[in-house]
Amino acid sequence: MTCEGCKAKISYLLKQVKGITTVEIDLEKGETTLSTDEQVGTGILQEALKAYPKYQLTELQNVTIPAMIPLKEEQKSWFQTYKPVLLIFAFITGITLLIQLTTGNFQVMQWMNHFMSGFFLVFSFFKLLNLKGFAESYAMYDIIARRWKRYGYLYAFIELVLGLAYLSGISPLAVNLVTCVVMSVSLIGVLQAMLNKTKIKCACLGDVFHLPMSTITILEDVLMILMSLSMIFFL
Repeated sequence: MTCEGCKAKISYLLKQVKGITTVEIDLEKGETTLSTDEQVGTGILQEALKAYPKYQLTELQNVTIPAMIPLKEEQKSWFQTYKPVLLIFAFITGITLLIQLTTGNFQVMQWMNHFMSGFFLVFSFFKLLNLKGFAESYAMYDIIARRWKRYGYLYAFIELVLGLAYLSGISPLAVNLVTCVVMSVSLIGVLQAMLNKTKIKCACLGDVFHLPMSTITILEDVLMILMSLSMIFFL
């Protein structure tokens, strides 16, 4: 390990291993200290780093390991796991529907415009709370961010600009085309991660909520793509 980037990457990958609770890395000594709530073998840890073969783990000799106290793993239901993102979608949907109902003339296209504005503004807000953490997580699966790290930082601002553009109604054709392209590229990375059965954190809500990658991530991207295509078609 030679830099903070290596440190962050290794720390993130090891934290994805079941049973790992904390990861502390000392760059100067080249040592990594792990806290676990269950027995985790070195082979399992090395497997977590298989995508980066230059990082190899070796157990220190003559190290006293504190006795472990078995902890009961908290089992969360699907709803409990994805409660944050479900609540956000519910709030955005409810507020934008209420706006249309109060006008007395419900317009589907206007509702979609408000919904997409709310979606991008809220999701960019969570990403910007810890931009570095989001960028590091996003680089783990996005096809562009993997090759160009700065795209992860840029992506949060792309969502912010799109949200403001939908809210103001500026250049609807261009905005919807950009949305379609950006979300399609994002979807490709998500699908690759899912097909490879990679156990990875979804970065849709930045580094604030630790949500596992799942079909709900795919549905988010697909929904935005379909809405943007619909608005292009009916312009």
